[in-house]
Amino acid sequence: MADGALAGRRLYLCTPDRPDLAAFIAACIAGGVDVVQLREKALPDRALLARAAVAAAVCRDHGVPFVLNDRPDLAAAAGADGVHLGQDDGPPAVARRLLGPGAVIGLSTHDPAQLDASVAEPVDYVSAGPVVPTPTKPGRPGTGPRYLGYATARAGRPVFVTGGVTPSSIPALAAAGARRFVVVRHLTEAADPEEAARRLAAAIEATADQPWR
Repeated sequence: MADGALAGRRLYLCTPDRPDLAAFIAACIAGGVDVVQLREKALPDRALLARAAVAAAVCRDHGVPFVLNDRPDLAAAAGADGVHLGQDDGPPAVARRLLGPGAVIGLSTHDPAQLDASVAEPVDYVSAGPVVPTPTKPGRPGTGPRYLGYATARAGRPVFVTGGVTPSSIPALAAAGARRFVVVRHLTEAADPEEAARRLAAAIEATADQPWR
């Protein structure tokens, strides 16, 4: 697996496609984002491949890992560093066979049973959440902070918290065990994504005195 690829990386952008995708990703990275995922459910395969290649190129230029949501086949073709899988996607073992030992593979988890099952999977990180309900995951209830603590204590690999991450929510999430954070709307809806990312990075840095997992 991709040992060390995520070392020290704490601010993870998950974004849909958008007309200014390259400039948007570059601005977020300039502000402190250090992992990027393209999550786009609506595009046909060829269009998704083209947009993933755009995102991969920007991230490669800035030395930031790029993962594509759901599709290990297109991730490989687009030059992505890996893939992020949901609980209803193909098995991580299949993605690992397709992408190889050096790829970054992530897996969403939403409850203790899923987290426990993930320990045996060939993944490099898990996400835990959403801690609070979010429009990006319609119909999914929030897990609350207790699950976050469970995940960080038992995952045995990096855990990125999802759901409602903002500069003001980061201290409470850190107190519950979070050290790595996935952000969607606070950046995708920002008028100035670079500055919004900078504020998030500063809030995360303020938790640096807490032990890392």
